[in-house]
Amino acid sequence: MIKLTHAALAAGVLVTVPALAQTTPPAPPAPQTTPATPAPVTDEEVTKFAKAALAADAVSKDAAIPATEKQAKMAEAVVSNGLEATRFNEIAQASQSDPALQQKVQAAIIAIRDAKPATPAGPAATPTPTQTQ
Repeated sequence: MIKLTHAALAAGVLVTVPALAQTTPPAPPAPQTTPATPAPVTDEEVTKFAKAALAADAVSKDAAIPATEKQAKMAEAVVSNGLEATRFNEIAQASQSDPALQQKVQAAIIAIRDAKPATPAGPAATPTPTQTQ
């Protein structure tokens, strides 16, 4: 498996965002009292976003999933990680225009990705017995 650089991983994950926008129905017009800007992104949402982005990215790269089902599966991956698709898209858009948020998202993605245990690759991963003296 080819290892991606941290920036490429984050950029690749954010590429899936526009696809999710198509899976949500259009929102009704907002009342006049609703601010035009989305709510600030909390640290908890950054973590949920990172988990959802990694899950959606895995779905988009899974050759076993038919292309016709990938949109729905990516949306399911987002929702199963605690975010609505619309909020996921808001955070993705905000991270593209806010360098500080983008750094938080990238750091969260890297931390989550690096925290997952690597799967052993064949006999080389088997520990050798230690010698006793």
